[in-house]
Amino acid sequence: LPALQLLLWHSALWSGQEAIPLLTVSSLPPSLPLPRSFLLKSLEQVRKIQARNTELLEQLCATYKLCHPEELVLFGHSLGIPKASLSSCSSQALQQTKCLSQLHSGLFLYQGLLQALAGISSELAPTLDMLHLDVDNFATTIWQQMESLGVAPTVQPTQSTMPIFTSAFQRRAGGVLVTSYLQSFLETAHHALHHLPRPAQKHFPESLFISI
Repeated sequence: LPALQLLLWHSALWSGQEAIPLLTVSSLPPSLPLPRSFLLKSLEQVRKIQARNTELLEQLCATYKLCHPEELVLFGHSLGIPKASLSSCSSQALQQTKCLSQLHSGLFLYQGLLQALAGISSELAPTLDMLHLDVDNFATTIWQQMESLGVAPTVQPTQSTMPIFTSAFQRRAGGVLVTSYLQSFLETAHHALHHLPRPAQKHFPESLFISI
């Protein structure tokens, strides 16, 4: 009898343990929704940068006949022109905090690359300056949202070493590559902003509406 009681006691204890939910990734609370105002502002800024960026690409093509970025890829490698990653912003592996961090880091990188293109030509300078300002404003928007969420680093990142263009051709070819890379970056950013958590829209029951 004592052995039977001991067996029943162990069985009850094990059943109680099974009732305790295990803390797994899937049971963790989801990311908090981002403010709708932030998402709308960010999408508008992306569209604005895309339009300005396309304008610069078209000017480089029309003025200097540099119309095919794919033909300059090897040239870009030799100059050390980097591309920003948005691996945490893809629809298959979307992670809100990491995506925001990569968005800011990428924009910060393109700020530096656009700055390195200064002096590209007097005709393109106004468009380049406005593009640089638009990217800077978008980076500020992302940083402020990271601060609101409490996920911003304690200090802002410092710019890495930028490529040095030693001729007018290098600067213009570099401009084609930088704007091409930025365009691809913005397409991924635009897609990610549509899939980041957002507040649910409020739906009111029809009984609340009174016909007059």
